[in-house]
Amino acid sequence: MSSSASHQIANVFTDDALGTDDGTALAERIRSRDVSVTELTQAAIDRLRKVEPLIHAVVTERYEQMLVAAATLDKDNNLAEAPFFTGVPTFIKDNTDVAGMATRMGSEAVPAGHPVKRTSAFAQQILAQGFLCLGKSAMPEFGFNASTEPAQGEPTRNPWNLAYSTGASSGGSAALVASGAVPIAHANDGGGSIRIPAACCGLVGLKPSCGRVIDNDAAKSLPINILSDGVVTRSVRDTANFIYQAERYFRNTRLPHVGKVDSPSEKRLRIGLVLDSINGHKTDDITRKAVEATARRLEAQGHYIEPVPVPVNSTFPEDFALYWAMLAFGMKLNGRKLTHPDFDKHKVDGLTQGLDEMFRRGFWRMPAVLWRLRRARFDYAKAMTGFDAVLTPVLGHTTPRLGHLSPNLPFDTLFDRLTCYVNFTPLANVTGAPAISLPAALTSENLPVSVQFMGRHGDDRTLLEVAFGLEADNPWPLICDQR
Repeated sequence: MSSSASHQIANVFTDDALGTDDGTALAERIRSRDVSVTELTQAAIDRLRKVEPLIHAVVTERYEQMLVAAATLDKDNNLAEAPFFTGVPTFIKDNTDVAGMATRMGSEAVPAGHPVKRTSAFAQQILAQGFLCLGKSAMPEFGFNASTEPAQGEPTRNPWNLAYSTGASSGGSAALVASGAVPIAHANDGGGSIRIPAACCGLVGLKPSCGRVIDNDAAKSLPINILSDGVVTRSVRDTANFIYQAERYFRNTRLPHVGKVDSPSEKRLRIGLVLDSINGHKTDDITRKAVEATARRLEAQGHYIEPVPVPVNSTFPEDFALYWAMLAFGMKLNGRKLTHPDFDKHKVDGLTQGLDEMFRRGFWRMPAVLWRLRRARFDYAKAMTGFDAVLTPVLGHTTPRLGHLSPNLPFDTLFDRLTCYVNFTPLANVTGAPAISLPAALTSENLPVSVQFMGRHGDDRTLLEVAFGLEADNPWPLICDQR
């Protein structure tokens, strides 16, 4: 751990078997027998035991079980032919079933101590790449909040500055990757929950096109599927390799093939630029400057940047808010079926309760809301004609201190703060478009500021190529670089 005059950093990078390598480098070292899986697993466990008391990002651990699995892998004479990420340590988010571990979705309403018996289809897709899952990562209740802060207990803290939020809802995964505990971790996104924590923690966070990977179990019950699963990483190539390997396991033939992406494209792109959101909240100066600086770097690379209006109907913020509230209503109504028979709706936090009440007041508007949200995909596709991508902020302002988005705040206060903060990410969920968060700057509080690129539906490849170009041109800082 290290500290400066104004902040404490949770940095567990050290000169052990993991070093500062990303997941791709570790996978290559395992295949070449340069390092054993047991050494890597033990190094990750040692780091986790050091950092977890500071960041509070782990809700379930199975360290000893994975040491046994690692020892078995070390006896395998065919590691060179094993799945690409074989032996690389990771975590699965606590809203995705993995047999033998409980799935509590960050909620006290879901009883503890009830491990599930099956591994979800998407978890099978990620684990088929060879990862060793060391446990479950923390999240806010049902993924509704934009900060990983429970109503009771310790919040998940940002490794860059422990007084600040790690974002959400994949905040536990982002904290673990940023701190150096593991190189890559599972995340999923229904309104920004891959991109927001990636932005807060200075990571790469790709929300794939809807349908790119196997649907999350929850997606099957939604009138509009806004969910996508993926990972948060410290390098573009880890994200690109994850997508490539995921596509080898499951290929959605309705989408263009992504294939192997390992460098920028030489194509000169036409990229739209959006600085302020449609909901009337002006982007703060630090975030705006990071986006503008990124636009200048893109122009220096030969791309064409053109300011564009937000490609969405003016009612979109209110429509998405009611859809979001509908999810809380559905969870309270069907929690026993969706989670566990002993689900207790009286234990949900203030945000879930407030969203439920908001939906009950406005449910009569849902037919029109659903019609407009379904139309958003066509409006977005039309607006993207002639553009390869759109550059925007990820968030309306820089990462807040812990407590700013606490579920214990009065609902109206919290909801107003969320709408000022989360105003760029939901569009990609409703339209199904791919979107990626990339680090761009650091604030004086040592907090990352990130930018978002949105692409045409199915064109995940272009976003990865843009990301490779920016990473090569201006490598972003990692916590291990901090002194």
